[in-house]
Amino acid sequence: MGQVNELTGQLVTPVGAAPARITVDGGIITSVTEDPTAWEPGGLTLVPGFVDLHNHGGHRGSFPDGTADDCRRAARFHRRHGTTTMLASLVSATEQAMTAQVPVLADLADEGLLAGIHLEGPFINSGRCGAQDPAAIIPGDPDMLDRVATAARGHVRAVTFAPETAHAHELLDVCAAHTIIASLGHTDATYEQTLELVDAAVDRNVTVTATHLFNAMPPLHHRAPGAAAAMITAATTSHAHVELIADGVHLADGTVDMLRHSVADGAFFVTDAMQAAGMPDGDYTLGTLDVTVADGVARLSAPDGAVGAIAGGTTTLADQFARHLRRGVGLSDLVRATSTTAAGLLGLGDGGIVEGGRADLVGLDDNGQVMLVVAGGEIITDNR
Repeated sequence: MGQVNELTGQLVTPVGAAPARITVDGGIITSVTEDPTAWEPGGLTLVPGFVDLHNHGGHRGSFPDGTADDCRRAARFHRRHGTTTMLASLVSATEQAMTAQVPVLADLADEGLLAGIHLEGPFINSGRCGAQDPAAIIPGDPDMLDRVATAARGHVRAVTFAPETAHAHELLDVCAAHTIIASLGHTDATYEQTLELVDAAVDRNVTVTATHLFNAMPPLHHRAPGAAAAMITAATTSHAHVELIADGVHLADGTVDMLRHSVADGAFFVTDAMQAAGMPDGDYTLGTLDVTVADGVARLSAPDGAVGAIAGGTTTLADQFARHLRRGVGLSDLVRATSTTAAGLLGLGDGGIVEGGRADLVGLDDNGQVMLVVAGGEIITDNR
């Protein structure tokens, strides 16, 4: 659709909002100037491009097993809806399958369509597999992780493993060597086990997150706080950050509110989207597993009317932004939850709309609906 040179609107930062005029050249923001005449009621609200660190696909494209065209279609779907930075997430699989798929995704990262790859497994707890194939789950294997990271040509940016898996400290060593985020989840670890591993990661300068907090781990109990409480505790001291699938399905809105208020910048939204995102109800797959989507909720297909486990998400980060805006959550809070906190974890600064930064912006209407998407200065979506 062409390049953007100037934008005006209400500019939202992690700390406030003001009318502003933004100029762009060569995909880089060259100036940001407060200007009271740059916005009027009904004009665009400008927020940083959304950043999704946990996403398995969309628009029938599946990152765990799709072709390059399938994966490109999925990434472009989310980009059209404002996610200008994203990791492509795999699921637990054999080393052969993973080393075959990561070069496909690495090519898209080289194109600039993806920011990297997230390996969700296979070093997780089979008792907390969720929508992961139990047959693919194995004990921690640092050499395997190193081989997969090498096959991905440096584009593996995060790996999910359980704190209690074998060789967890050696997995952290691989994370340190390849600058990979250690995302702890799909776990039955105790509070103490989890905090011990977080501390070990901090000692190695490894960034730590919780994979979809509360999902695929024991619920909080006053005598058995478990991994969830440990990750929340770590987030209060900036030793970790926690993913929240804030779609109203994986987590109740009140749970999201609790985490936003208790850990502030330590929590961020992810979609955990799978190939059904942006598609109607029906039958889909997640890796090797069959999934049925009904009323927008993806669950593992089960016989005789049984209810299967939730199998990933079907929303975009734009959907989550609009959902919580309607609930009265402030714009600056939502900017932190959907963009700047996650951008920082990827080493992209604060990810905000600042002079010298990449021109990744989303223009919203008063209801939080996406009207304009700009990625690297290029207009991707224009519904104005």
